[in-house]
Amino acid sequence: MAEKTFQPHYATAKDARVLQTRESLRMAFLTLLKSKDLNQIGIRDIANEAGVGYTTVYRHFTNKEELLDYIATEEVKTLIDLALPLVNSADMRSAALSLCREVAKRKTIWSSLLTGGAANTLRQEFINQALQIAANWEAPHDWIPTEIGVTLAASSTIELLGCWLKQAKPISADKIAVIFEHVIITPIITQPKS
Repeated sequence: MAEKTFQPHYATAKDARVLQTRESLRMAFLTLLKSKDLNQIGIRDIANEAGVGYTTVYRHFTNKEELLDYIATEEVKTLIDLALPLVNSADMRSAALSLCREVAKRKTIWSSLLTGGAANTLRQEFINQALQIAANWEAPHDWIPTEIGVTLAASSTIELLGCWLKQAKPISADKIAVIFEHVIITPIITQPKS
């Protein structure tokens, strides 16, 4: 079915109808992730939630995993743009606040992704994008290999955000930013004293 209907050019299309449908599919999937585990969601569920035909989903994505990857890529890209200043920033607190406040602002989407079974996809996408960016940097912190530092920071960030968003009474974004700075970022980028 997917081979006959998939339209790869839809991924880069600028047509308003295509964009609107992709957004409907994205929001439908996120809505379903709030109430179902990832492995319980089928293409028909996504189509029904989005109010589109079954084959319409396949025109945009070959399967639900591709839709999830699309969502994760876009969300992680936003997060990385906020996290990049952490690497060389003298003001890590401001960068941590920006990142945590953005997640708080988009809590519904991030909660759906992190608590609905997509945390592994997000973690891997975060690591992949961060490693691509880090490959073009000089190693500012030579005490820890870049790949290890990036992987630890990305994985820990996703775990912290997931724990935070699962709380019945979540602490403030400002407080989680302090935890993020002191528990995750500072230990990774600060060379230990010998």
